[in-house]
Amino acid sequence: MNQRHLEHATHMTSAPPHLRGRYRRDPAMRIASAIGKVWFPLWGTFTQVRIPDPADPITTLRVVGREVVAHDNNVVALTMAAPDGGELTPWYAGAHLDLLLPSGRMREYSLCGDPADRHRYRIAVRRIPDGGGGSIEVHDTLAVGSIVRIKGPRNAFPLAAPGHGSPAKKLRFIAGGIGITPILPMLSAAHRLGLDWSMVYTGRDTGTLPFLEELTDYDDKVTIRTDDRHGLPSAADLLGPMDAGTAVYCCGPPPMLDAIRTELLGRDDVELHFERFSPPPVENGRPFTVTLASTGQQIPVSATESALAAIRRELPSVPYSCQQGFCGTCKVRVQDGTVDHRDNILTAPERDAGVMLTCVSRAAGDHLRLDL
Repeated sequence: MNQRHLEHATHMTSAPPHLRGRYRRDPAMRIASAIGKVWFPLWGTFTQVRIPDPADPITTLRVVGREVVAHDNNVVALTMAAPDGGELTPWYAGAHLDLLLPSGRMREYSLCGDPADRHRYRIAVRRIPDGGGGSIEVHDTLAVGSIVRIKGPRNAFPLAAPGHGSPAKKLRFIAGGIGITPILPMLSAAHRLGLDWSMVYTGRDTGTLPFLEELTDYDDKVTIRTDDRHGLPSAADLLGPMDAGTAVYCCGPPPMLDAIRTELLGRDDVELHFERFSPPPVENGRPFTVTLASTGQQIPVSATESALAAIRRELPSVPYSCQQGFCGTCKVRVQDGTVDHRDNILTAPERDAGVMLTCVSRAAGDHLRLDL
């Protein structure tokens, strides 16, 4: 039951006279009034409706397998299971989870195992020496037997298969390097369902491409194209013949995704689904200033960068993960200024309370003062 706390229209400043005139103020009413002054505020506090915290629960897992899955030795696959061997939350092709690292960093990784396996999750992580440190921590500290914590799984890149939720007639998968991870379970699903599908897998050279051995089961449905042998591919090379009724699923570096999107402009008869592993470009941005409430420091944010990127130059420890506006890790409260919200996860009450995601949202004016 919802309760609304409304101020009464009349106010009784003192107790009424005794009914039979024996006392100037009725003793029983004076006692009741005193109790009421304490009771009703307390009752309102205890019964007021509160908005629940939408954060995902945290699950503790153990690393039960670790395997190098690229010939350049820079990609490791980690298999995780519940410490008691119990079943894990079900997931479907395209899903990812948040890995909570011992340092306090949180990073998102696509699940690349078998969705039918209810006892294990598998992720793959490429070592990025000049990144934010998350991949290095995974490579250097997470061995078999390590305890890790996760949130999720969640799915922002679901597969809608022809005849099973999609009007498409055929599927085209495109993966660039580590972008193979969300695509792998999709290939397995398409293969099991007997769908009409094909894939092109691209990268600098075969040494940088993880999971090549697992793709041999699909024979000529998968084309491997590397820059050292074929040169940089065009969008047309990656897409191949685009018949009407084709659904395209792609994951890889931003230039590849942008080229594919441009190539398919105006093709209303083709579905395009994609996932980024890096921040999207800022569109229609304008410069503004962020003030850190804790120090008063003012940080300029250019028209082409996110508030998060600008803040991290001065405050590298600020938490972040997806950089795309759907994980909520960079959530912060705005003390002053108006927000141009560009995320898809904050609720109306959160926005009304002054919450924003610094990775995608911006100032609607020329400044924001943040609780940092």
